[in-house]
Amino acid sequence: MQTISPVDGRLFVERAFATNQTIEMALQAARRAQCDWQSLSISNRVAAIRKGVDYLVSRRSELSEQLAWQIGRPIAQCPAEFAGVQARSDYMLGVAEEVLATIATVNTAKQRYEIRREPVGLVAAITPWNYPYLTAINTIVPALAAGNCVILKPSPQAPLVGEHFAAAFRSAGLPDGVFSCLHVNPVDIRELIGRGQVDHVAFTGSNANGVQVEKIIAGEFTSVGLELGGKDAAYVRSDADMATAVDGLVDGSFYNSGQSCCAVERIYVHEKVFEEFLDGFVSKARSYTLGNPLNRDTDLGPVVSIEAANRIQSQVEQAVRAGARKHIVDGEFDAALPNTAYLGPQVLTRVDHTMAIMRDETFGPVVGISPVKNDAEALDRINDSRFGLTASLWSRDEEAALQMIGRIDAGTVFLNRCDSLEPSLAWSGVKQSGRGCTLSTLGFDALTRPKSVNFNRCA
Repeated sequence: MQTISPVDGRLFVERAFATNQTIEMALQAARRAQCDWQSLSISNRVAAIRKGVDYLVSRRSELSEQLAWQIGRPIAQCPAEFAGVQARSDYMLGVAEEVLATIATVNTAKQRYEIRREPVGLVAAITPWNYPYLTAINTIVPALAAGNCVILKPSPQAPLVGEHFAAAFRSAGLPDGVFSCLHVNPVDIRELIGRGQVDHVAFTGSNANGVQVEKIIAGEFTSVGLELGGKDAAYVRSDADMATAVDGLVDGSFYNSGQSCCAVERIYVHEKVFEEFLDGFVSKARSYTLGNPLNRDTDLGPVVSIEAANRIQSQVEQAVRAGARKHIVDGEFDAALPNTAYLGPQVLTRVDHTMAIMRDETFGPVVGISPVKNDAEALDRINDSRFGLTASLWSRDEEAALQMIGRIDAGTVFLNRCDSLEPSLAWSGVKQSGRGCTLSTLGFDALTRPKSVNFNRCA
């Protein structure tokens, strides 16, 4: 396994892929550890997990630099991921005892009825490179807290993340087999999650790979949670605070070079304020500094690979050939050089839904902006997508936004913000954006199963 850094194209990490024997040994170790781990009290499990998270967060400076090299994110933005790790862990561990508590329904001299939440067993977490710590935390922390064992398969673009998780939980004293990290060749994924070897698969990644995961576990009665792609839309109403909308949507479109499942990729603007919004948006985008992510003043680094840059540019050029207009000319950003992973931000208008740029996930620093006549047209455009992860509304009228929410096909709807996760809220998608949810108290549901106790007491 080789990780090529998008920063300069050099080989940054090299590891041997796990053999089938190594995978089998990890599976057996997890099975051996399961009973003792789930027998620990919830409070003891929570305390150990907290130690592991604290160990990880305490090393954020070193790990941030590694992240910049592995995925190209500006180093100034990387510590925020560890702040998110801390916040999400604190919330999920803070509610664990209450959520996982036994529910007593009857307890009399003659009868005892109760419902217990038991761990599903062995959880396989398959995580992506774009937010490698955060996406992993969403599954790892509640899974371990609920008494499951976890095998993490990190992205080959960010393999050190998995190794650091393993080191963190070793330092916290988790027993052997409770948590492990495996670098698995895509061809051998079946050895890890197929043949009924695991009880739950938590996958975050592309729609195409999510389909493959479902095929591998088909017929094995393995449950699955899928967080897949997005083509997230925003609607700027005529009464929006323009400065708030511009600042928020430029950040939501271009943070992490647009490489987020919930990045804003489509913006619809009421025709009354379209030109004002567009002028502000383009001006703000031009103020970005594209360059080496190891420099502290860089706020736009490379995309993850040259192949990704070529795919993104191809989508833009297809749109231009179909009539779209670029608002940032080629050569405006000096660092955006051919045959590199460095792409400047791009804003397109005169776009429509026949174009891939408004239909397929771009996963790059590109956004299409289109005028609409009213709320009804905006809703039609927002919902005209096979994806449904998030959508954002920008308006001073909260009641109008509440009226629209029920008609938007998305797992999360924002008002006057976007591209943000709150740990107490369920993170989920509809349509081809996925299945199930993480975070919130509901995030424990897929990681536990109910067991009913029906006791009839003897006289």
